[in-house]
Amino acid sequence: MEPTDNIQKLINEKSVQFRDFKNLKLETRKSGETEELVIEGIACTFNEPTVLFECDGVEYKEQIDDRAFDETDMTDVIFNFNHCGRVYARTRNGSLNLEVKEDGLHMRAILMKDDEGHAQLYRDIQSGLIDKMSFAFTVQEQAYDRENHMSTVRRIKKLFDVSAVDIPAYDTTTISARSFFESERQKELEEIKKRDAEIELAKARFFYIKI
Repeated sequence: MEPTDNIQKLINEKSVQFRDFKNLKLETRKSGETEELVIEGIACTFNEPTVLFECDGVEYKEQIDDRAFDETDMTDVIFNFNHCGRVYARTRNGSLNLEVKEDGLHMRAILMKDDEGHAQLYRDIQSGLIDKMSFAFTVQEQAYDRENHMSTVRRIKKLFDVSAVDIPAYDTTTISARSFFESERQKELEEIKKRDAEIELAKARFFYIKI
């Protein structure tokens, strides 16, 4: 299965959403006589409005609340590449560590240096060929400020993965968020239409009374 197909399947069947961040960094650490391949990054940043897409000149933005992960199921989260394929680290076996800090969700993955696939991913990140992160999740609570066209993810129900990505998750941020914003946009348009109709009716009544 191609990465895009896998991502679209998760969006359609499980309502999984994806968000992208360019905050990947690398460190190498030594433990005794063995050298560990350690990847560290921020999978999600808090309270930073990001424009997800633009329609008819209107920017639709989103931010992740700093308490969004308070009740999130993170019992079995994986670290992979482009949200599919091989698993490089996992919380369940201790090779992936996730920590919620003041600025966001931090991740630390320990790769196997004697595995060429792991070493290659490490080299690709180290060289700057891969420098972005994305995470896959489902929403439990989300609020929308229509005046500012701002969505706030207040509660994340489950975190599925944190992923290194070459092209940010194939624009899945826009794809998976668009349905929510399009729904809100449709509500806005219907309210505008209703308001305009009420104004026209009020004008007609006023004109009738005047006559």
